[in-house]
Formats: sequence, C-alpha cells, structure tokens
Amino acid sequence: MPSNKTFLLYGANGYTARLIIERAERFGLTPILAGRDEAKVKVLAMKHHLEYRVADLGDANALDAALEGVGVVLHCAGPFSKTAGAMQQACLRTQTHYLDITGEVAVFEGGKSLNERAKAQGIMIMSGVGFDVVPTDCMALHLKNQLPDATHLQLAFANDGGSVSRGTALTAVENLGAGGLVRENGQLRPVPNAYKTLTVNFEPGKTLTCATIPWGDLATAHQTTGIPNIETYMSMPPRLIRLSRLGNYLGWLLGSKPVQTLLRDRINSTLTGPDEAVRNRARSLVWGRVRNGAGQEVEARLNCPEGYTLTADMALIITRKVLEGNWKPGYQTPAGLYGEGLVLEGGGKWV
Repeated sequence: MPSNKTFLLYGANGYTARLIIERAERFGLTPILAGRDEAKVKVLAMKHHLEYRVADLGDANALDAALEGVGVVLHCAGPFSKTAGAMQQACLRTQTHYLDITGEVAVFEGGKSLNERAKAQGIMIMSGVGFDVVPTDCMALHLKNQLPDATHLQLAFANDGGSVSRGTALTAVENLGAGGLVRENGQLRPVPNAYKTLTVNFEPGKTLTCATIPWGDLATAHQTTGIPNIETYMSMPPRLIRLSRLGNYLGWLLGSKPVQTLLRDRINSTLTGPDEAVRNRARSLVWGRVRNGAGQEVEARLNCPEGYTLTADMALIITRKVLEGNWKPGYQTPAGLYGEGLVLEGGGKWV
C-alpha cells in the first residue's frame, strides 16, 4: 500500500521543485525525488536524505518502474506541453494520481480529454496545483457563486515585486510567436498577442495596465464555472505590451530554431529564480470580474503570497489531500473539487 506521506516528485532539480522539497516536511510529506539525470537527482537526494528514482520521460518502462508503489506523482518538469502527456500515460498505466504545476492551456485541455480513461482506472488527473492556476480558479468560482448567471469572466493577475524562474522563462520562450487565446461562446479562439488591454485596480493605490495572455484559466475556469466567455490578463509594462504586439508580426522569426536556441541559452546562463528575500517581500495580486446578460457586474480581489512560494505550498496542500483520500476520479480542477476557499489554505486573502 502506498504511504499517505510519500509521493513522487518528478523534475526534482527545477527551481519550484526545490522549493517543494524544502517545504515538504512542514506539511508532513516526504517526496521521492525523480528525474532523468541520475547525477543531479542523486546529489539532491543525498543533500536532503531522500530516496530517488531515475526515469526518462521517453522510456515507458522506466517511468512505470519509477511510479511503482507510489500513490501520487507531482510533476514539475516543464515545458509541460512536451512532458505532461508521457507522465499522464504512465499514471494511467500504473493507476497513479497525477498532479502538475502547469499554466499551459493545451495541457489542461489534454488532461480533460483523458477524463473517461482516468475514471476507468480510478485515478485523478489535476493540473495547475500551484499559482498556475489555484488563485485564479478560486477567483472564478467565487465570482460565479456571487453571480450564478454570469456569461462573461475577466481574470487578471500581477506579480508585485517578484521575478521569474528559469523554467517559467523557458516556457514563455517556447510560446513566443504562438499568439494569444480567448474563450468565446464556449470555444477557444486564437487572437493576436496582447489582443486587449485593461486597467485594473488590484487594491487601493495599485492600478496597473494588463494585457491578454493565453493563461490556463481559459480551460480551467470554463471547466470550473461553465462561463462561456473568458479573457485572462497579466500586468505588463507598456514596453512589454509593445514587444508582445511586435510578436504578432515576427512570430515566424521568434519561433524559429536559431532564435529559440539563442534565447534558451541566454536564459539558462542568466536565470535561476527569486531568492528567499525576494519571495518573502513579493506578493501575487489577483482580480476578477463577471457580467451577466442583464449587465450586472461583480468584482473581487485576492492578495496572495509570492507566486513560487504559493505554488510550492498549494502543490503540497493538494498532494496531501489526495494522499489522505480527498480526491475524485477523472479530470478535476483545483477549485472545482476543493472549493473557492482552497487558496485561503495557502495564505490567500480576499481584499
């Protein structure tokens, strides 16, 4: 029988995974570290006195062996659009619950397509168990509960004083030139980068300009609330909005192999992630608004810990819930299963 304290942490060498390792004990959990590079995983495991396993995502037999005796895998190896599918298939084969920390729309939609298979295997598939997308999913459900006949939803977030990790930057680079997305009448619709801008009052004294991005809630908020029209925004300085819009004309170049290689090499050589001091002083701000057919509107705001801290804590909170038997078979969303108050367990506050 799998332990109700032990889970497999795949992609253990990543920035967020290392935070999860450091914070696991306070949640009463013990990760088994896993990844494809034995030398790196072994060093990390020895440092923290933890068990480790090695498996390449391209090796189905090795993945199945890595999941043996494990009740839950917390998948932290991005870019998830390239890695999630192999791990999800392994979870289906081995009847292991699947969690990840993605914010990529395609990964949520892919997980949703596995709903019936997951039910048949008696497992749960849940993506976005961190900042991507717990607070925004909770916001969406909170607003839906206040205006049940809402037909339109706008969500926005801002990273107040933080910075990005190498993995986040690499995912962003991979998606350069791919364009944006919105959900209209229940369907995902491609739109240009920074398709719309919105001035958002996140809290008294903090009004920021935001632009549309293809955030995971275009999938999760629709699943959680059923609202058919959804736009997702991120706070951006004007120069970044201009750069994003430039990508609408240079997508072919930004997505080319030479440019992608150049950008990835630059990121790998210069980025790690925010240090503890930055994480302690930074915050994540979330805003949302719904509207119904009669023109009624409801707004709400959330103030949360810094994004990577929130991701690590929420991922561990949800992992613990699943290990304790608090799960439902099939494809699930964080707020859809655990309610709008889930983010409060990770330090979020309504403002």
